[in-house]
This record gives sequence, structure tokens and C-alpha cells, in this order.
Amino acid sequence: MKKIGIISDTHGFFDDKLERFLSRVDVIWHAGDFGNLETADRIAAFKPLVGVYGNIDDARVRIVYPQYQEFQCEGIRVLMTHIGGYPGRYESETRLKIDRYHPRIFISGHSHILKVMPDRRRNLLHINPGAAGIHGFHHVHTAVRLIVDNGQIRDLEVGEWARR
Repeated sequence: MKKIGIISDTHGFFDDKLERFLSRVDVIWHAGDFGNLETADRIAAFKPLVGVYGNIDDARVRIVYPQYQEFQCEGIRVLMTHIGGYPGRYESETRLKIDRYHPRIFISGHSHILKVMPDRRRNLLHINPGAAGIHGFHHVHTAVRLIVDNGQIRDLEVGEWARR
């Protein structure tokens, strides 16, 4: 059993509220736009981190984090990228990767809009955790927690906090 925290679009922001929400997870999955390598390092010092770079991330971040992460967690295939789209509107390269890799969970960021929705055609759960940071058009910052246990996804929770 793994307790997972999923965030995106921190844009250099990682505060105490977000840290408290993620304090009980085993690992954090970050779907890009760290903002800078220092923010990625701070998150990685707090919890084990799997991440991808986003469109605002500089070369230093891109050296450490790839555009796509494809991995297994507790018997479930996961695919993560920053700009990937969502069911019915996947970015073309992402759609090819989904069709080749067949993930059960697909995670993307970029939109700053929290979305958790099934893709019944491809038998996966799409998660966009919204924006954990405070920069952008969104009015709240958000994060997701869930448990992956022996091939099952359960206990999905959303954290939501007003922007300063």
C-alpha cells in the first residue's frame, strides 16, 4: 500500500498548509511547473518525489526531471506529464504514449484546473491536481491524495485552500 500526494504548478510555492496536507503520504508525484530547482529540492527533502518538468521550468529543472514519467506503483501503471490534455482532448504525443503504455492512472497539470475523471475508452483515471501554487488565474490552490493498494485506487481526497 502506498499513500500518494499529487501536485502540479507550484511555481516556486510550497507552504505549510500544503506540507500538512501531504505529511501523511509516502511519495509525492509532481506534474510539472516546479518554478525552480530549489522548490523541487525542498519537496524532495520533505518526501520522496517523482516529477516531470513543465513549460515554465528552466534548463536546470529539465536536467533533473523528464517530460514524461512512466512507472509502476503497487501493480498500477502510471503515466505523468505536464501538458497532456484530458479524456477526449489529449495532446497528440501524450495520446500515443497512453495507447502504447496503457496506464491505469494518467496525470497532467498545466491548466490550473482540478479534474479527476475516468477515460472509459482507455480504461484509465485522469487526474489533474490543479495548481498547488499561488501564481495564475485560479482562486484556490489544490492538491490530491490517494491510496494505491495491490492494483486498486482508493480513498481519493482533494485539499483546497484560498489563495493569499
